[in-house]
Amino acid sequence: MAAFSYSGLCVSRMMRGAAGLPDWHAFAAAYFCALILFFQLRVADEFKDHDEDCRYQPERPVPKGLVKLKELALIGGLGACIQFALAFTYEQSLLLPLLLTWLYFALMSVEFFVGSWLKRHPFTYLWTHMLILLFVDIFITAFDWMKSTALPPSGLWLFLAVSFCNGVIIEIGRKIKAKSEEKDGVTTYSSAWGLRPAAIAWLAAVLLSAMLATATAAKLGFALPIAILTAFLLACAAIITINFVKHPKTGKSFEAFSGAWTLITYLALGAAPSIISTAEKLF
Repeated sequence: MAAFSYSGLCVSRMMRGAAGLPDWHAFAAAYFCALILFFQLRVADEFKDHDEDCRYQPERPVPKGLVKLKELALIGGLGACIQFALAFTYEQSLLLPLLLTWLYFALMSVEFFVGSWLKRHPFTYLWTHMLILLFVDIFITAFDWMKSTALPPSGLWLFLAVSFCNGVIIEIGRKIKAKSEEKDGVTTYSSAWGLRPAAIAWLAAVLLSAMLATATAAKLGFALPIAILTAFLLACAAIITINFVKHPKTGKSFEAFSGAWTLITYLALGAAPSIISTAEKLF
């Protein structure tokens, strides 16, 4: 979350031609808002999946009784108050993207009122839920651009697209399992689509993220190092996919690589070039 928030602010600054690093106040507020929001998403999942978890995954903390849904709801509500206060005290206009994020989050929480249909269509379920990342990105980067303009920088959509793809990579990657790892009642993409199609879909998401990351870097003026970095990581992803398709013993490599890919691309696109550029000007 720190890498995501800081890099989002850095990319926004670079997109609008501003020099220097993000304001520490903006970063702290954006970071805590993002951290709380992803916690709230997990809380919503506990409510949505409660019946299935009680039946198929009774060892989890909520079904086991270690944590109560009321307690999670209370903490999530307290988090919303903190988000509101952070946005309001930094820039009152930030309340608009925050409220839009909350609105989409609320629709997600009730599965857009078509939960049964969505569960029968995993692909639609995937992209409709990943769209929340676009709202989060706009809100987080707004801690930078809303201080100087009413509209986001023209090229910021590329970073939003990278973020969307990274969300898809993580979501598919954590739900690719070997047959021995599958559990009754627990939906995975490997069980819904098949081992090979799920692995190929994940690799396709990595490829698209690499292309968009390079396009974002080109907009910022440093395409070559990002192209080299993503090409190397893409080769690693291809090896993981090929090994799994040939010898599907465990899907853990997909989840581990997804986290590494996301962290590296965020840092490489935003934080690293901003820090290097600022250091070069100082020395």
